[in-house]
Amino acid sequence: MITRIASLDDAEELAELAHASRDFLAPWEPIRDESFYTAAAQRSFLEHNLDAYARGAMVPLIITDGDRIAGRININDIVRGAAQFAHIGYFLGQQYTGRGLASRALGEAIAHAFTVLDLHRLQAGTLLHNTPSQRVLARHGFEPFGVAPRYLRIAGRWQDHVLFHLFNPAQSD
Repeated sequence: MITRIASLDDAEELAELAHASRDFLAPWEPIRDESFYTAAAQRSFLEHNLDAYARGAMVPLIITDGDRIAGRININDIVRGAAQFAHIGYFLGQQYTGRGLASRALGEAIAHAFTVLDLHRLQAGTLLHNTPSQRVLARHGFEPFGVAPRYLRIAGRWQDHVLFHLFNPAQSD
């Protein structure tokens, strides 16, 4: 396994990873305030995520490479009832890309979502030009189902996203 549940103890290393990869990640993320790159801000973010995890609203996962944190992958916005779906999103630090870690982590998160959480569907979105993330999603069977205009404010402007979905193969009509 290369994923595990996030803990408050991860704050300092996550801050270091975010700071080291800030220029690399900038085109794919919201504009970040300087405080985002501190252990205190990462700890606050983790506290919020762990509270949401305790309520069953999300699963905050750390992607590891040996004993180092390589990135994060989250199962977000878990919806129950008739819907039974969630969104999934991830990032890797620059030095960890191109080695299959995102694909392996996504496989583990999918397995968790469909077996442990018993979800029916996962959704993901990427910027139109984020072909590396689109390839990772496609490797796991995600299919595009539309484009969301002005979906998220990334790199300082509202940008369109391709939306993808994956259905739980163990569940049928």
